[in-house]
Amino acid sequence: MSNNNNNIMLNEIKKQLDKMSEMMEKMKIADYVELMQSPFRLLWLNFVGGLARGFGMAIGFTLLGAIVIYILQRAVLLNLPIIGNIIAHIIKIVQQNL
Repeated sequence: MSNNNNNIMLNEIKKQLDKMSEMMEKMKIADYVELMQSPFRLLWLNFVGGLARGFGMAIGFTLLGAIVIYILQRAVLLNLPIIGNIIAHIIKIVQQNL
């Protein structure tokens, strides 16, 4: 009887270990540990990721700035009295710095 209980418990433990193993595989812990053991690869991946984020921000800011300047130029053409003078001054400063 106790041998049968031991087999049942061992089967349950095996099922739990299989579940845990599957969960760890889904979390990619092995890949993370491998990455931590290779500091040069970790630095390289972080460097490339930082470059990509930097270029993305630069391009995004450039596009956003161009859109804002375009809208401001159109607002000047509408000849709004007070806002038009302020916008014209801002556009003049921006164009001088380009």
